[in-house]
Amino acid sequence: MALTGQVSGDDWTVSTCSIPVEGGFCCDVHVAHGSAAGEFKHRFRHAKIFATECETVLDGLREGAVWISLKRSETIHL
Repeated sequence: MALTGQVSGDDWTVSTCSIPVEGGFCCDVHVAHGSAAGEFKHRFRHAKIFATECETVLDGLREGAVWISLKRSETIHL
């Protein structure tokens, strides 16, 4: 069973799901946010590997929150 986590704000959500890999765990990160142009969704595999599921989920949530911040400030475009 995978460990999951989620954080959200008024118009955004970040969720993660741990995945066992060689050497520990990594996670899939799902980000979504709404804007005047509509809802945007993106999914990516976190590049870091951690010894525990808890560590990978927490770091994945942090990474997703940073990603949302950069996307909403129009620093990155997809």
